[in-house]
Amino acid sequence: MAETTSEEPEATNGDPAMNRKRAALAVLPFLAIGVADIVLILQMGVRPLWGFAILPPILFICVLAWVAFRSGFTDR
Repeated sequence: MAETTSEEPEATNGDPAMNRKRAALAVLPFLAIGVADIVLILQMGVRPLWGFAILPPILFICVLAWVAFRSGFTDR
């Protein structure tokens, strides 16, 4: 008979609050770079509409990465 192992990684210990914190810490640098990029674009004198056009994809990718880190998809 084969031994069964748990699918959950040991580092998370099943604590949902810890998973959310780890996910936020992992995604925070990418969000900061995206917001800094928008600030630089707006400071260069480009129309503010371009800053708002770039913001939704940055936020979408950050939320997608947060969900992936939080659910443990990246640990598997």
